[in-house]
Amino acid sequence: MENIFNRNIFLFLSNNTKTSISMIKKFLYLEWKSFTRSASFGTNLAFKILIGFVIVMYAGLLLAAGIGVFYGLKEKHLDPLHEVNKFLTYYFLVGIAMRLVMQKIPVLNIRPLLVLPIKKPIMVHFSLGKTVLSPPNLLQAFFFLPFSIILLVEGYDILGVILWHVSMMALVYSNNFLNIILNNKDNLFVVFLGIAAILGGCHYYGVFNITDYTVVFFDGLFTSKGLFLLPVLVLIGLYYYTFNYFKSELYLDAGLSTKHEIAKTENLTWLNQFGSLGTFLKNDIKLIKRNKRSRNTILMSFLFLFYGLIFFKANSHQPEVMRIFAGIFVSGGFLFTFGQFVPSWDSAYYQLMMTQNISYKGYLNSKWWLVVIATFISTLLASFYLYYGWQVYLTIVVGAIYNIGVNSHLVLLGGAYTKTPIDLASSKGAFGDKKAFNVNTMLISLPKLFLPVLLYWAGSSIMNANLGLLFVAIAGVLGFALRDKVFSLIEKIYKTEKYKTIAAYKQQS
Repeated sequence: MENIFNRNIFLFLSNNTKTSISMIKKFLYLEWKSFTRSASFGTNLAFKILIGFVIVMYAGLLLAAGIGVFYGLKEKHLDPLHEVNKFLTYYFLVGIAMRLVMQKIPVLNIRPLLVLPIKKPIMVHFSLGKTVLSPPNLLQAFFFLPFSIILLVEGYDILGVILWHVSMMALVYSNNFLNIILNNKDNLFVVFLGIAAILGGCHYYGVFNITDYTVVFFDGLFTSKGLFLLPVLVLIGLYYYTFNYFKSELYLDAGLSTKHEIAKTENLTWLNQFGSLGTFLKNDIKLIKRNKRSRNTILMSFLFLFYGLIFFKANSHQPEVMRIFAGIFVSGGFLFTFGQFVPSWDSAYYQLMMTQNISYKGYLNSKWWLVVIATFISTLLASFYLYYGWQVYLTIVVGAIYNIGVNSHLVLLGGAYTKTPIDLASSKGAFGDKKAFNVNTMLISLPKLFLPVLLYWAGSSIMNANLGLLFVAIAGVLGFALRDKVFSLIEKIYKTEKYKTIAAYKQQS
């Protein structure tokens, strides 16, 4: 009887394992079909290839850092492991911040699957498994793995190094699942940013150094053999919580019931004096105020203001030519986040708009003015850079002129070929959310920065930095002067791509 029972248990587990593997293969097949059959397949493939090159580049840099850090610190007669442990607190704090801003949560269209005899845990495990294999996780192994191997080669305790490495990877994946949890709770995201900013500020000004206390824990992961269980248990707990959270939300009408709030109307009648331009501007202002994703663009624009702190401070080791790079980013935050997704913000009602007697030029003109107003406001808010001198703020002003005259046209031109719909009504979460700001947005933005850097370098090489700024400003003024001709060209391209865009926006996944 006992043998029969054991055999039945074995057959049950074996069949369940085979079923799970079979379903995962089906999910992978569906993901591939969704990718290849997309109307924007060509664009997506180009992005994948470009991102692949960037990943390979960063993998090489991290690999070199993992090897070079040890010998660089050794030459200074420092203990490499202790010095690395000292800064791991900021490494993981910056890591979770970057994930919250840039890492997209993998999406699985589960509603068609819920009516089929597929177990919910398999769907959840598959979606969470996609995050495990995401580039931000795999890339970090290119630093920790070679660093751990060098530690072993240099005679560090074998068991201690292995347990330390396991702890590091557990913390990396803890960040991964913490990102998923925080992504659904805006208040925790704000709290996290506040704590990180306070700790970093106190360390920078010498008030309080958090690393004096956290280094004891990270050193203990190497010296105390049982302490590695703590990050491992944290990882297991986060996965368990995340799994149960999404499993509990996995039903057909999830997200359909919404909280009823007091309705508020905003007429913005003062914009009526601008005619059709005012009508479009009213729609955009309401869209930004009422939707989470569009509001995120405002947050990102605000964070862009502090980008110049990397380049403009007195002890910065950045090349002089990169100052104009910073000036464009500081003033162009809204342009790079919101502008990159014109007309995707209107994808939900784009077909309706195309049936109306609406001038494409009027539509694009309203987006242009919105970007210009935001750039002007960003430039005013960046006036605190006057602390570093008039030359620094002049660089930001020149960057704003270039953004208004050239980059504003380039983002609208790029929008004609950006056919990624944005579902503003989707519920937040790992199974139905796309972030308004992602790596693809940044990659599209890079070409817009090469020309001003080249102009600034040319002027600086001929005479000085002021001539470089003059060259960049002249380019912006020329772009503004040719605005009507450029708009006519962009309008023709939008009309040519009109039906392809409509077909792409019809897709649900």
